[in-house]
Amino acid sequence: MHGPALSGWLLMVLCGLTGTYCLLRTRDGTERERGMARAEALMGFGMAAMAVPAALLTLPNWMWAVYAVTFGASALRALAYARAGGHHLHHLVGSLAMVYMSVAMIPASGLTADGHSGHGAGAAGGVPVLTGVLLVYYAAYVLRSAGRLIPASPPVAVADGGTVGVGWGARPELALACRLTMAMAMFAMLLTL
Repeated sequence: MHGPALSGWLLMVLCGLTGTYCLLRTRDGTERERGMARAEALMGFGMAAMAVPAALLTLPNWMWAVYAVTFGASALRALAYARAGGHHLHHLVGSLAMVYMSVAMIPASGLTADGHSGHGAGAAGGVPVLTGVLLVYYAAYVLRSAGRLIPASPPVAVADGGTVGVGWGARPELALACRLTMAMAMFAMLLTL
């Protein structure tokens, strides 16, 4: 998204770190948990790439189509698993939001109707009502999720004086913090659309 350079750098770093943590989570848990972690890593890295400031790298027009196809495939996968409910529905909304932003950015990176090269927030755009609906969704998601960040359970003491706890990669509150971070970043990216 082509807002101020500092916010682009911050979003890029934040989403990249979140994607890295989600990628590390693919080593632990059940197959379903690893699959969700892979989807979240894809979302984090995709958002990081989309947030790269235009001053650093101007993406070619075809790259937005690659984003749209990649996240379209991710949306189809989330739709296939959505019958299970839960977080797959959020993945579906997130993937569709990424497709929407990618498609909305295609005209911004090419020529405008008057033949001039378009770049920046004035040339970018989307459907205001759809952008508003997505903004409301992500604002509600952030507000609902923020209260659940309290750790699920503290480490348990054992007889020999040590503690048994959950590894950092399998802590549910850290996974929730990553989802919350990506939802806030998506909200910020939608604001710049």
